[in-house]
Amino acid sequence: MYQVLKTEGRAKRGRMVTPHGTIETPVFMNVGTAGAIKGAVSSMDLKEIGCQVELSNTYHLHVRPGDQLIHELGGLHRFMNWNRPILTDSGGFQVFSLTALRGKIKEEGVTFASHVDGRKIFMGPEESMQIQSNLGSTIAMAFDECPPSKADRSYIEQSVARTTRWLGRCRDEMRRLNSLPDRVNPGQMLFGINQGGVLDDVRVEHARTIREMDLDGYAIGGLAVGETHQEMYHILDVVVPELPREKPVYLMGVGTPANILEGIRRGVDFFDCVLPARNGRHGNVYTDRGKMNLMNAQYERDMRPIDEGCGCPACRHYSRAYIRHLFKAKEMLAMRLCVLHNLYYYNTLMARVREAMENGSVESFIQERLDGYNELGL
Repeated sequence: MYQVLKTEGRAKRGRMVTPHGTIETPVFMNVGTAGAIKGAVSSMDLKEIGCQVELSNTYHLHVRPGDQLIHELGGLHRFMNWNRPILTDSGGFQVFSLTALRGKIKEEGVTFASHVDGRKIFMGPEESMQIQSNLGSTIAMAFDECPPSKADRSYIEQSVARTTRWLGRCRDEMRRLNSLPDRVNPGQMLFGINQGGVLDDVRVEHARTIREMDLDGYAIGGLAVGETHQEMYHILDVVVPELPREKPVYLMGVGTPANILEGIRRGVDFFDCVLPARNGRHGNVYTDRGKMNLMNAQYERDMRPIDEGCGCPACRHYSRAYIRHLFKAKEMLAMRLCVLHNLYYYNTLMARVREAMENGSVESFIQERLDGYNELGL
């Protein structure tokens, strides 16, 4: 159940009650593709840094260790020792990203060659739902195709029509699976995905079609895959108003702190992105003043924390100079500390947005942050 608690312009402050706890929105979901955050971050760490929702990937967990094994061991929550909500991506993005390892996209689904051992894997709407049901995630994503944003109109229209048909099959299969007696999470929720590249009319028509399916939530996919930021914001401007305001909206795979704030002011509730963890593993850390590269020589003797006033584990205990030394010495602790800092920054930024919503000052808060990010190139 999702409830809009407050609005300011198009921005929403919401609350979603799930079988694994309540999600306060706007929310950033921490990406643990294979059931863990890259950078040696544990589920206990995630709680300490304020993570509400962890995101894992259907395709990757199906390949290794296997969704059937995870089901036998009590589901993904028990497997990774995480008792808060989990969202599982459907594997549909791999249709886009693993082009060298997949066959032709057909109505039935897609055949992949495993990136681990090359074995053939078939995945369609039913298979994706079955895998996600075995995992027992809180929220399952519908199986879709993410067409290249600059593909020609004919291809995008055919792809979106197939994605719509796949969504109907996902919904029917999810209902069937939730009725079975052996399910880890019989209350599993389903989000549909809007596609359409950067074509306004295709996006709007698709949004109007899928909103009639009365799903638990709606995602906007196929962005941050080659289009400009302004094109992405424009698509949000035309699509979000077409989705049910009383349901959560999820912008998939986005993005920088600035991207997220721009999404919030346009009515988006859920976000995820690999950037904070990926950048952290390379010494790039986020602050309100911009993005810092701790590998720079200017930090060699800098005994201040990454961000003075930050409450993350790295900033509470270690200096820029020490973390820079760890990177130079190729110590894994360097990556861990920077990933923890970045995820803390993202999660805390969402908490600050929610507080600003409560105070009726979210637009001024967002603009203040954006002004700082733009000035320093974040």
